[in-house]
Amino acid sequence: MAQYDYDLFTIGAGSGGVRASRYAGRLGARVAVAEERYLGGTCVNVGCIPKKLFSYAAHYGEDIGDAAGYGWRIEQPTFDWPTLVANKDREIERLNGVYAKLLAGAGVTLLRGRATVVDAHTVEVEGRRVSARHILVATGGWPVVPPIPGSELAISSNEAFHLTALPRRVLVVGGGYIAVEFASIFNGLGVKTTLVYRGERLLKEFDADLGGFLAGQMQHKGMTIRLRSTIERIDRGGQGGALRATLDDASVLEADCVMYATGRAPNTRGLGLENAGVKMAANGAVLVDSQFQSSVPSIYAVGDVIDRMQLTPVALAEAMVVAENLFGSGGRSLDYEGIPTAIFSNPNVGTVGLSEARARERFGDIDVYRTNFGPLRHQLTGSGEQVLMKLVVDKKSDVVLGVHMVGPDAGELVQGFAVALKCGATKRQFDATIGIHPTIAEEFVTLREAVIQGQT
Repeated sequence: MAQYDYDLFTIGAGSGGVRASRYAGRLGARVAVAEERYLGGTCVNVGCIPKKLFSYAAHYGEDIGDAAGYGWRIEQPTFDWPTLVANKDREIERLNGVYAKLLAGAGVTLLRGRATVVDAHTVEVEGRRVSARHILVATGGWPVVPPIPGSELAISSNEAFHLTALPRRVLVVGGGYIAVEFASIFNGLGVKTTLVYRGERLLKEFDADLGGFLAGQMQHKGMTIRLRSTIERIDRGGQGGALRATLDDASVLEADCVMYATGRAPNTRGLGLENAGVKMAANGAVLVDSQFQSSVPSIYAVGDVIDRMQLTPVALAEAMVVAENLFGSGGRSLDYEGIPTAIFSNPNVGTVGLSEARARERFGDIDVYRTNFGPLRHQLTGSGEQVLMKLVVDKKSDVVLGVHMVGPDAGELVQGFAVALKCGATKRQFDATIGIHPTIAEEFVTLREAVIQGQT
């Protein structure tokens, strides 16, 4: 008789949890996974997928307007929010079903309900206790709304996907991924949008040129951005029952909706990890080593719950390391260097590698190549939209350290350059590559003069 009910028990059926469970099952392990909410986790249900669907929707109005410059005559378009929400929900439901089939196909037992850790080898799900040789925590993160007076009147990105009606005026609070994406979505759907951020520039964790350039483009598209500002309180009492947000400078902004996108916390509260002896950071993140093993040898954790890089592909890669090392041939690891990412704001942001500031800290002398221009597409639209493209190069080795872009389809474009950086491509190799003309992408292989030169 087996010593444990399962070889692996996974708590959370999001991207990381499902990937680890499926792969472990295919390697012959006896696996169970517990999920209390929805299959697919944040990404599928209240993150990447629905957010990008909303982003597509927000672009159509602008595209219709641009079409006039190319001879198209289109009557005044109208937008129906309930149709978008219903169609989004149908696609999410389909993906939930796909995840269920993937787990079943790998022989994984799915338990619906909240799981808590009892001890190093025991999990309880809705009053039923099961044992496992290994436990994997993959419970993701959850939006955090600061406890200011009236915070209960605000929403997070979770609720934004299920609004019964599209607000006429919205305040989005924050300056990171989720904030600029949702501000762009609302603005693109015709909502009067104000972005409020306490910092000096948007996207503070990225190359400094990206946040400043993006803010200028977002304002050009009609959005209001209030930097170095915070909301002190929220009250209901504006005209027609609107919300009134009082800022730190005593000014008051009225809106029909206030959405906070000021961060997410690891979703570990009430899981019983402390009782099992698992060490955690002050924000609740599970502390793990390079193999994603916690302070309790039988308990592992991956994804947003470890608060390293909150990206779906990263959670998938972490999950593969755990499954392979526990049930496969072993020796697998994850290199966090050179992980590309995209921000689906309008315009998009794509970035891979080191920012200018980080590159200077690590390598000293660097060359910086940068250009901004109006792309061919908008020469007939009169929109005035601009694109920013930037390369950061190590002066000594000529290796390209960073590729950064603000412009249409930046994520699609930068993905290919991420391969080049992973292979250690040099600026000379970029220069020797023939560009595809006329495209935006060709600019990355035609940048000849450094705007900032390292010492020779």
